[in-house]
Amino acid sequence: MPKAAYHLTHPQRRTTAVVFSSPHSGRDYPWSFLRRTNLNDHTVRSSEDAFVDQLFQDAPRYGAPFIKAGAPRAYVDLNRSEEELDPALIEGVRKSGHNPRIASGLGVIPRVVANGQAIYTGKITMAEAERRIDTYWRPYHEALSAQLDQAHLMFGQAILIDCHSMPHEAMDTIARTGIRRPEVVLGDRFGAAAAPGIVDRIEEVFTSAGLVVTRNTPFAGAYVTQRYGRPSRNRHAVQIEIDRALYMNEQLIRPNGHFEAFRNVLNGVIAEIAAIGRPAHQALAAE
Repeated sequence: MPKAAYHLTHPQRRTTAVVFSSPHSGRDYPWSFLRRTNLNDHTVRSSEDAFVDQLFQDAPRYGAPFIKAGAPRAYVDLNRSEEELDPALIEGVRKSGHNPRIASGLGVIPRVVANGQAIYTGKITMAEAERRIDTYWRPYHEALSAQLDQAHLMFGQAILIDCHSMPHEAMDTIARTGIRRPEVVLGDRFGAAAAPGIVDRIEEVFTSAGLVVTRNTPFAGAYVTQRYGRPSRNRHAVQIEIDRALYMNEQLIRPNGHFEAFRNVLNGVIAEIAAIGRPAHQALAAE
């Protein structure tokens, strides 16, 4: 089993309402799982947000907590509802209605990795699915909820930045229209998960760093933004998808020669996003 449900790094002093999370960067693959899968050790990592945790690991330097997954996405998907159980994978689950994520094999216990490659031969038991949810999914969300509650208590608002990566080809359709290929996609569920002013400021931060930004297409945000984004209650959630080609070799799943330079760019972005959640008097003092 993966050793931890999550890893949470606190800042020395919390100065911002912003919380950074990385639910898909876990890479602690248990031997019992690898032994059961159809996939080799490399292919099973294809749906992982590899190195996203390293890109955002300095968030606590800017006064914001950072939580990342301990378990890999192929084992349990923290960006799905615990109720998104796949009847094609889990014994005893009844099909009820149409959920496109479940239908495509991407429920809370995934049936496939990237490109629809099956993880298992046959099904797993309901007891196994429930154990993964109880051991990894619930603790992660309890910890994330606690950080957001603390932010709201301290600052009167909470701003969740949910950090992800996207395959380079995800933007191929847009690139073919002649528009410059987007490198960052901000997902706020078309305005339902975050106040427009906050999303505008986040977009401006990325644009000022020289990155091409678009919103909600093709990634508008999934379970995490849906669950935690309540702008009417001053609780905001924005999903960030970053083109993997900017910092890694997707085929080899290795950092590329631009990794450190891009991480330096992102550190500036992180600092500016953290400032969005800082009280006005603190922001002026920082200047």
